[in-house]
Amino acid sequence: MLTAINPKLPMRDKTITRNFYINQLGFNEFGSQDFEGYLMVEKDAIQIHFFEFKTLNPLENYGQVYIRTNQIEQVYQAFMDNGVMIHPNAPLQIKPWGQKEFSIIDPDHNLLTFGESL
Repeated sequence: MLTAINPKLPMRDKTITRNFYINQLGFNEFGSQDFEGYLMVEKDAIQIHFFEFKTLNPLENYGQVYIRTNQIEQVYQAFMDNGVMIHPNAPLQIKPWGQKEFSIIDPDHNLLTFGESL
């Protein structure tokens, strides 16, 4: 019965978040209306939603999303080509649990981990 999950993450500035996800990560804005304090982006089969939290302290933000892919090398290279900073503690590597993974942090310190099953 469950068909999808669309995580909701905090953002301090909609313009900065939109720019990062669209211009650096290659997402598209979802929906035909621009809602104040809310943003929806999509890429391939996933959506991520953002709610405005202007007083968020990014160093205290623990928002996290795990995104599965079937082309981790291509995703990683596309991000590198767009100047996306890879998390220094999470470079592209094979994990003991059978996933090839890497992580990035968005402008509000939401952690995005991308993984592909081996």
